[in-house]
Amino acid sequence: MLDVKDLKVSYGGIEVIHGIDLHVKEGECVALIGANGAGKTSTLKAICGLVRPSNGAISFNGTDITGKSGHEIVRAGITMCPEGRQVFPQMSVLQNLRMGAYSRKDNEQAQDVEEMMDMFPILRTRAGQAAGTLSGGEQEMLAIGRALMSRPKLCIFDEPSLGLAPKIVAEVGATIDRVKKMGKTILLVEQNSLMALRLADRAYLFEAGEIVLEGTGEELQSHPEVTKAYLGH
Repeated sequence: MLDVKDLKVSYGGIEVIHGIDLHVKEGECVALIGANGAGKTSTLKAICGLVRPSNGAISFNGTDITGKSGHEIVRAGITMCPEGRQVFPQMSVLQNLRMGAYSRKDNEQAQDVEEMMDMFPILRTRAGQAAGTLSGGEQEMLAIGRALMSRPKLCIFDEPSLGLAPKIVAEVGATIDRVKKMGKTILLVEQNSLMALRLADRAYLFEAGEIVLEGTGEELQSHPEVTKAYLGH
C-alpha cells in the first residue's frame, strides 16, 4: 500500500533523514521506533505532505504522492493522528469530529459521527464541550475519532501515548488494536516501544535518520539491541 524509497529530508540544508526505504502492506500495523530526534516524525511529515523530501519517492496504492500537499494526501486516503493530539480547542467535540470529514463529499458523515461516539462513549457525553477542556486521554480519543472520520485507507499515529498516565496509555493501545481489527492499515510512531512492538506486525528501528533494524514485532522485541536500549531489559 505504501512504498518509500531512498527518502531524504533536510531542514535548512541539514539532512535529517538519510535515504531510508520502508513499506506498509494493506492490513498491516507497522511501527517506527527509536529515540527522540531519530527521524521518525520527519518521515511521517514527508509521507503526509507536511515537508517536501529532498530526495526519494513515496507511492501509495501505486500512485506517486512525492511532494504532494497535505490536503491532496488526505484525499488520497492517508490521515495522521498527530503528536500532541492537536484538537481545535475552542471548537466542540462534535465540531472536531465533523472537521475530520471536511474533505468528504458524501452524505454519510452523520452516520460516522454516531459510530465514533459509539466507539468512544465519553465523546457522546462531551459532545457540546470545548475540546480544549478535555483531559489528555479524552483529547487523544477525540483525535483518533477525528482521524477515522476521513475514512482513511492508511491511518498514521504519531506518539499517541505521549504525556498520558499509564492507565490511559493502556487504553490508547487497546484503541489502536481495535482500529487494526476494523481492517485499517496503520503506521505507528510510538516511544513506548514495548506497546508499539506488541501491536505491530512489523517494525523499523530508527537511529540518527537511518533504519538500522527491521523485522516482525516479535523479532524486534527479542533482539538484544532493542531489549537493552528501548525495552529496559
